[in-house]
Amino acid sequence: MSNLTFLGISGSLRRASRNTGLLRCCAAHLPEGVRMEIANISALPFYNEDIEKPQAAKDLIAQVTAADALVLACPEYNYSLAPALKNALDWVSREPNLGPLSGKAVCIVGAGGGMGTSRSQYHLRQVCVYLNLHVLNKPELFSNAFTPSFDDQGNVVDDGLAKQTAEVMQALAQWTRQLKK
Repeated sequence: MSNLTFLGISGSLRRASRNTGLLRCCAAHLPEGVRMEIANISALPFYNEDIEKPQAAKDLIAQVTAADALVLACPEYNYSLAPALKNALDWVSREPNLGPLSGKAVCIVGAGGGMGTSRSQYHLRQVCVYLNLHVLNKPELFSNAFTPSFDDQGNVVDDGLAKQTAEVMQALAQWTRQLKK
């Protein structure tokens, strides 16, 4: 079994973000042979073709290039995806031929209101179609961020939710290996 590297990207920039907490939980529940890094996108300016590519964008592009798959933590803002996550994908997608995104495996997780982040995740899936990202269809992970499943620092403290993240990471590893064949 080949080793895999996942890159987590959270669309929330908050220090105590539950979406970033989901990524930490994913990183703590990886199957054997998988490691995960979490990108910091807080220094990315809004995409603007008129400015020289900033170092933060270059760093993110390098991280995405090195990753076998992406784990996108997608908050829901006003029934859609967070601008920080879309902006990060926009910077990376401006590389020739969609850069390192095209053909890469990805899974989407999210913590939000009563419906988890279902609406924003479905919008993100539309973006992924254009970017030629291969989204893991099942299992899906929609978590309510306003329950005792998270502590005040955004960490997952619920065993059931941790088990779900482990199942998603296992499925992503299988999906990634299948796509690499």
